[in-house]
Amino acid sequence: MMRYLLLLFFFGLPVALLAQDSTAYELQRNKINALLSQRSARFGQYQQSLGARTGIFGMQTKKDIKNSNEILRQIALNDNNIFRELKILMEYKEMQVQQVQNTAIASNERIQKYTQAIKKLQDNNAKLKVEAAELESKVTFTHYVIGCLALALLLTIIIMYAKIRKLRKA
Repeated sequence: MMRYLLLLFFFGLPVALLAQDSTAYELQRNKINALLSQRSARFGQYQQSLGARTGIFGMQTKKDIKNSNEILRQIALNDNNIFRELKILMEYKEMQVQQVQNTAIASNERIQKYTQAIKKLQDNNAKLKVEAAELESKVTFTHYVIGCLALALLLTIIIMYAKIRKLRKA
């Protein structure tokens, strides 16, 4: 159970950090979409200003042309803003990719360390099992030896007791 909680913590933490970056990414996208909407609206104004002919005989006046040029200049400035914001958006995206790569590398390193630790523990466990089996066989052998010695001592005591009884009778 603890292992699952640790895994959730280690993998959940980078996800939370990515969520913060995703929020900034979404805000940046919304900003760019707003700039694109402004550009579309200004381009519509530009199309209308090109069609405006307030001069005599339906001709364009200097004022009409200046108005069209000003709208076109605003579109160019807006395009520059869009490019600047797109660059920021791409930097966010690159940062997210780098974070994902760093998280993957860190996770792989942790997994390799866990695998090495598990292998080491398994090797130690196998070694301890072998040692336990050897100790058990030694204990069993020792029990047999003690049993044999106890039996020999008991037989010696019985034989000595029998001889002492014979000597007392005689």
